[in-house]
Amino acid sequence: MDLKGKRVLVYGAGISGIGSARLLEQVGALPVVYEGNGKLTEKDVLAKFQDGTKAEVVIGEMTGDVLKGVDLAVLSPGVPCDIPQVEMIRSAGIPIWGEVELAYQCGRGMVLAITGTNGKTTTTTLVGEIMRYHATKGTKPRTDEVFVVGNIGTAYTGAALDTTEHSAVVAEISSFQLETIDTFHPKASAITNITPDHLNRHHTLEEYIRVKEEICRNQTEEDFCVLNYEDPVLRDFAPRVKAKVIFFSSLNELEEGLFIRKDRIIWRSNGEETEVIRIKELLLPGRHNYENVMTAVAMTGAVGVPIEEIRAVLRSFTAVEHRIEYVAEKRGVVYYNDSKGTNPDAAIKGIQAMDRPTVLIGGGYDKDSDYDEWIRSFNGKVRYLVLVGQTKEKIAAAAKRCGFNNIIMADTFEEAFQICVEKARPGDAVLLSPACASWGMFPNYEVRGRIFKALVGRLKD
Repeated sequence: MDLKGKRVLVYGAGISGIGSARLLEQVGALPVVYEGNGKLTEKDVLAKFQDGTKAEVVIGEMTGDVLKGVDLAVLSPGVPCDIPQVEMIRSAGIPIWGEVELAYQCGRGMVLAITGTNGKTTTTTLVGEIMRYHATKGTKPRTDEVFVVGNIGTAYTGAALDTTEHSAVVAEISSFQLETIDTFHPKASAITNITPDHLNRHHTLEEYIRVKEEICRNQTEEDFCVLNYEDPVLRDFAPRVKAKVIFFSSLNELEEGLFIRKDRIIWRSNGEETEVIRIKELLLPGRHNYENVMTAVAMTGAVGVPIEEIRAVLRSFTAVEHRIEYVAEKRGVVYYNDSKGTNPDAAIKGIQAMDRPTVLIGGGYDKDSDYDEWIRSFNGKVRYLVLVGQTKEKIAAAAKRCGFNNIIMADTFEEAFQICVEKARPGDAVLLSPACASWGMFPNYEVRGRIFKALVGRLKD
């Protein structure tokens, strides 16, 4: 769609909405920023455009007048697609995009897109590092600039107009963002895994799965889709994918794809085997990280990055912030920040990575998750579970149901941390891996993790 001169409704005045409105102005569209939060004023919204704007701002109730003359609506990821206001837009016959679709249509270059319940951020970061190495140090670079965008923290809309035909865009894409794509077409896509998450938004696991699978909707036989062989949902999905499927497995040797044999990652393709790297050369611990590595290798290798360049990056790549991140050792106790463990499955990976008795901080915002499997993964490793936030009673009930009773409740995050300090013994670990989102206590998991690290930093050695 040619957006010049088009009147575009931007639903949501948060970071994503403001980013979309800025991009629309840059391409000559006429953005109308709609914010349903009546506590905000037009002045509040306009102040978010630090460089000024000509965008129109509408606050409060969605009415038919708001939609008059609107050619397109762009939804922020936080806006559910099934609320009455969005139904009103849809009934008016107005096309609906999300910020990812808007950025894709305004941008250029090759797109590599990653989704999945867990592992997205580590995989996206690693793919970005490999592509940057290829662009700057490779023997035959295929890209002149690499942009790592999406749910990882840098808005795709903020980078779209800087891309060229020779750019590589590496995008972490959430299920919220996949609800509103239209023509979005990555050259290489990946679904790392699928376990129940965000059911308060998608309502059913079936709908959550359907939305995740949208990442490869527009791919063709000339493209690539990387899937986790150990995930039965993805194994069943593979025959319906139009792109060339590349499987990876951390438990089984595959006839085609990437797998682990003893202490090595192997890529078998067309009957030929390539040794990618020895496990002991990686700086990332845990089977889940080996899966992230195989996903990144498959994606970048599929688009032409030589294995020796991939291997060079793998040997130096360390864990991303907030994902089983070593913080410090204080008085013989090791502190780990896994604030990105925002659902039970992710938090299980955090427990599995611990190699010592652990005092665990859990709890936060309720996403309608089930915590029994997480509790069962403690397997004698967790000495105390310190709970905080909206879900603490729900998690405590699950723990007792599973036979785990070393539970301590806290009213604040700082109190939870102090309890951990008092209960941990030399040789123990204190792990922040909440199995819940941070909302209600913190703006996001990054803030939660940084506060945890700051608290650790104040402890005396």
